[in-house]
Formats: sequence, C-alpha cells, structure tokens
Amino acid sequence: MELSNILTPGSVRVIGQVSSKKRLFQQLGEIIGSTYDLDVAAAVEALQSRESLGPTGVGHGVALPHARIAGLTGVVGAFLRVEKPLDFDSVDRQPVDLVFTLFAPLDSGVEHLKALALVSRTMRDGAVCAKLRANSDPATLHALLTNTPSNQAA
Repeated sequence: MELSNILTPGSVRVIGQVSSKKRLFQQLGEIIGSTYDLDVAAAVEALQSRESLGPTGVGHGVALPHARIAGLTGVVGAFLRVEKPLDFDSVDRQPVDLVFTLFAPLDSGVEHLKALALVSRTMRDGAVCAKLRANSDPATLHALLTNTPSNQAA
C-alpha cells in the first residue's frame, strides 16, 4: 500500500482557518464527498462518531481523523493544511495545522489498519511535516506526501 493509492491530488487542500473541529469535519466531508462521490453527511457523522471515542489529534500539530463508511471499496484519504492552527484536543494540547483523514469500507480490517499505520508513520516524520508547513500549493503538498520514503507500508 502506498499513499498515492489513498490520496488523490484533488483531495489535498490548504485552508486559511476553520472555527471549530465540527467545521473542519464538515470541510473534510465535503472534500471526501466531491472527490470520491460519497455522502457528505454520512462522512461527517462518521468522523464525529469516531472522534467521540477519543481525540485523533496525535501531537506535534498533527491530527489523523479516521472512520469507516458505507459505499467504499477501498481506503481513501484527504489532507488539509490549516494556515491558522485549530484547537483539536490533541494529546499534547497543541493546536493542529496538518490534518490527514482516512475513510475505510465498513468491512475493512487489516487494510484500514495498514493505511492508518502508513499515514501515522509519514506524519511522524518531522522533516516531512516541516516541508508540508512550508508549502501552500496543493500539488506540491500532494507530491511531498506521496513521494516520501515512508509512504510505503511494510
């Protein structure tokens, strides 16, 4: 599995600011809905339901919201760089500016876990995050994410 199989160029965006986690989930749902032809409301609800189990802000300004949703045949993702960091109830209490979200089919098991591990490994790389924060062009962000050495699952 590679990030280029999960993340399309159209699912990478830069936004100036967002007022709340709920609004962020709405924007992620709209990106996922338009990019992968999924129900926006179902995507938003799935993210909110997963988040109610515990925050997906993993620290160092990174959040990895993820959920399972009907209508998918494989794992898909979206990436947002938020120019004005957002409070996300992260484990280190730091605001979030890099958000990589994943959606998996309802019946996915190992595939979902492998994708989450792959994204987590990529987003733990300080050099990758620094490059993501230094760029505002979605095409460049997509290239940075899909061309990194850590973008392949073991």
